[in-house]
Amino acid sequence: MEARKIKKVRYSKKFLKNLEKLPQKIIDQAQERERIFKANPFYPLLKTHKLGGRNKECWAFWVTYSIRIKFIFLSDEEILFLDIGPHSKIYK
Repeated sequence: MEARKIKKVRYSKKFLKNLEKLPQKIIDQAQERERIFKANPFYPLLKTHKLGGRNKECWAFWVTYSIRIKFIFLSDEEILFLDIGPHSKIYK
């Protein structure tokens, strides 16, 4: 997928609630990854990938090896962060 700049990020209530539960170190990493994501959502460090099954409309990228952010594209320049957390929780 070609690189595009994200101009607007929206946050679901679930994303914000789960973000608050994470250690500050992970929150800081998530903020840094969001900055990279907005410049290029397909930057290799993020390992952005399309999900399947009941999450087939969703995408995800890595914050850390075990923490992911699940999102959807609302338009070419706007996305919605749906959830953040361990792989096993956000892909349910």
